[in-house]
Amino acid sequence: MTQPAINHRFCVAPMLDWTDRHCRYFLRLLSSRSVLYTEMVTTGAIIHGRGDYLHFDKAEHPLVLQLGGSNAADMAKCAALAQSRGYDEININVGCPSDRVKNGSFGACLMSSPSVVAECVRAMQAEVDIPVTVKCRIGIDDMDDDAGLSGFVLPIYEAGCEHFIVHARKAWLQGLSPKQNRDIPPLNYERVHRLKQDNPALKISINGGITTLEQAKHQLQYVDGVMMGREVYANPFILSNVDAEIFGHANDDQITRSEVVYAMSAYINEQVSSSGARVWHIARHMLGLFQSQVGGKIWRRYLSQNGTAKHNNPQLLIEAYEQVLAAQDKAEKDTLIFGQNRQPN
Repeated sequence: MTQPAINHRFCVAPMLDWTDRHCRYFLRLLSSRSVLYTEMVTTGAIIHGRGDYLHFDKAEHPLVLQLGGSNAADMAKCAALAQSRGYDEININVGCPSDRVKNGSFGACLMSSPSVVAECVRAMQAEVDIPVTVKCRIGIDDMDDDAGLSGFVLPIYEAGCEHFIVHARKAWLQGLSPKQNRDIPPLNYERVHRLKQDNPALKISINGGITTLEQAKHQLQYVDGVMMGREVYANPFILSNVDAEIFGHANDDQITRSEVVYAMSAYINEQVSSSGARVWHIARHMLGLFQSQVGGKIWRRYLSQNGTAKHNNPQLLIEAYEQVLAAQDKAEKDTLIFGQNRQPN
């Protein structure tokens, strides 16, 4: 049975070592409508690994599995497993530029082999009813023009992929690290806009360098969706306005930071008692919750200094929040006494 279509107007990017299941649970508290992505998981890990790489909480929906691989049979097998586990969609990674990914014959290097990606799409869609999408760059190395991007995208569209998430930077596969590839190649939003303009049947989402909801709304004049990554991780409370500002959903029930702290504290207690989870593995994703707020530095410092201790303290968030409240109370009193706001600390 075909799944209902996901609204991709705003998505949180897949980020290796960051968007694990604990992070996604946290982010979902802040926005009910943003589409969440897993970290990239390789076909080899799913097929041959000992861990359960597909586990997630039902609260995370809508949720997309990002898959790394280039063997069509393996990709199809993993797609079927993902659908059976309840994922809403599967995304093929054709954007990661690291040497490790290149050596595994997946990621951005596949932009030079659209026929391989098209074969994977056909094989996967033969096994599943959920959508199969592709995340790519605007180019790689010397393949750096509109013709190169459309020459990659169109054969894959003809194979049955309708949605492309395009990082508006090309990737240098030789000479730049993955971190450098996120910043050094210049952004070229206009190339992504032209891809959509020239191919209106394509569903295009744009990614790269977008740090505010105003910027996201501007991009939505030209494309179908926006994907934001590092800014969400650094300043997660930005998501609390997405449902209203991007999806047009009433914001009457917007969650507060306090409610997030107590909800995540309950989640930590449940995870520790049920599976022996390490508190820091969850709390580390929350360092930016009080970004630019009074007490924000205190929050980060307390979590960092006490979260990595040998003892596994399920009350870590509550203790840190009490420190924040004390700082905010002091700042309020100082304002009454001195008649001015102090800098956030």
